This record gives sequence, C-alpha cells and structure tokens, in this order.
Amino acid sequence: MGWAIALHGGAGDIPLSLPPERRQPREEALRHCLRIGVEALKAKLPPLDVVELVVRELENIPQFNAGRGSVLTSEGTVEMEASIMDGTTMNCGAVSGLTTVVNAISLARLVMEKTPHIYLAFDGAEEFARQQGVDTVDSSHFITAENIERLKQAKEANRVQIDYTQPVQNDTKKETPIANGDSQIGTVGCVAVDGHGNLASATSTGGLVNKMVGRIGDTPVIGAGTYADARCAVSATGKGEAIIRGTVARDVAALMEFKGLSLEEAASCVVHERTPKGTVGLAAVSAKGEVAMPFNTTGMFRACATEDGYSEIAIWPAAKIE
Repeated sequence: MGWAIALHGGAGDIPLSLPPERRQPREEALRHCLRIGVEALKAKLPPLDVVELVVRELENIPQFNAGRGSVLTSEGTVEMEASIMDGTTMNCGAVSGLTTVVNAISLARLVMEKTPHIYLAFDGAEEFARQQGVDTVDSSHFITAENIERLKQAKEANRVQIDYTQPVQNDTKKETPIANGDSQIGTVGCVAVDGHGNLASATSTGGLVNKMVGRIGDTPVIGAGTYADARCAVSATGKGEAIIRGTVARDVAALMEFKGLSLEEAASCVVHERTPKGTVGLAAVSAKGEVAMPFNTTGMFRACATEDGYSEIAIWPAAKIE
C-alpha cells in the first residue's frame, strides 16, 4: 500500500492529428498539475486537500473545460459545476450554474463543510459564494475567444458537443481552429489516496458546448461523475447524460464491493461493457494504491503517479508521453 494520484483533462474524439501547438500546452499542464499533486502527497497533505489543490490548478488553465476555460451555453454564457467527495467520511459537496466563481471546486468543498446540504446551484450557489468570500470575477473572465469560435461552429453544426468532439464541417476543405484541435478542451478531475488508504475525488467542468441554459451534467452528481468511499475514488469525464444513466463512478465502487473485482477490472467493466462507446473515460485509485484510467473514446488527457515511482502522462491508447 502506498500513495497514488490520477488526474484527467477530459475524454472525447481527440484527433491523432492534434497539432503540437495544441497538444503540448495540455501535456505540460498535466505534467505541472501531477507534480503539484505528488509533492502534496509527499508532504502528507490529506487526499481531500490534494484533489482540491490539483483541480483548482486545472480550473485556472484555459486549455481545459473548467474554470477559466469553461465552454459556452447556447446563449453564449458560462455555467460551471463541480463536486468533491471524501472517501473516509463519505462527506461530499457539489455546485452548479456558477457564473462568477473562480474556483468551483473550492465552493463545492465549502458546501460540504459549511452547510447541512450537499448540493447548491445557480443563484443560491452564487449567493453562498459571496457569503463565504471566495474569489469571484465578472463572468466575461471565463469567455475566451476560442470558446466563442467553438460555440459558433457547434451552432452551425446544430449539435451539443462532448469534450473534444469535432463539429461537422460544412466545408471539409476549409481549415478551421476547431478542425485542427484548437479549443478542444475537457472536463478536469483528480483522485488521490494516501499511504493509509484514505481516498478523495474531485471533478470540475463547464459542461457541453452549446448546452441548454440550466443543463446539469454528471460532474456535480455524486455517484455519476464523482465518487469516493473506503475502496476507491473515481472521477469521470465524457457525455454527462450517459455517465448519469450508468452511475459510472459509483458502479466502479459497487463492483469492487459486491463482486470483489479489482480496481482495474471494475473500471474496465464500467467503461467498456456498461457505457456506450464514445461517451466516457475515468480516473480512479484504490485504497491499495492501484490506478486505473480507462476510456472508450478516441483519447483522454490523463496522468498518474504512484509511491513506487511509476508515472504516466498520455492522451491516446498505448501512447505514453515521456
């Protein structure tokens, strides 16, 4: 048994042709955030602190679909959501519909620790943020040029988009920022376990491109996008509706609890046998310090490290980045 950490930056139809100028900043961001998490675990920070710290950092990186880089609704607005869960106590907190909060994951933790509730949304969550004095900014802070362009193309294709999915191009010969991978950004999440088997999970997102105003996905739904108990911690990414239907995060834990499967077996079963192809990826760790990062999409930005010295940063299957 030893500490372990895994994080993701979203799953989807990530093209193998993703240009270096689009790919490398995300790889560097994963490497940077993994380093922060590893140092925190080595410094004996509780896993709950570690996952919040890492997800806060991911939220501040505009290349990912959370916080600063959140994708836009059909009305061109931002509605961010997040959740966090402590496996030891099974306490959890979640938020949705945020428009001004810099770090949604930290507000989710405050819901967990400072209220009798689990989930606050929209005006109530924003008011709670003001009461707690968390960092807020004008909503225009979250609206990037890349995401304005991405929304425009999603509208032209008349579709709601999962992370990284390529819009249908009316003119396939025309090169566009989206077609070559610009702004193909993803939900973020982190799971961690310390040397004593204490687990925690955190997930944050801006949702789907061109989603209806008021839509809530899997990220803030405990048991769907986020879950942690005494056996494992799971953070999912992909198409929220499919993840909610499949109770993806909880099912990994349930297969371990009721069928005695290993983390790898349980995570693989949920992703490859119980969820439609092209809809989900997840990062998970077990109380024993095992790591699993399966996905049934083209790729998933992901990274992990364990106390025994293993580390990995990757996007596509069997394609570890040195």
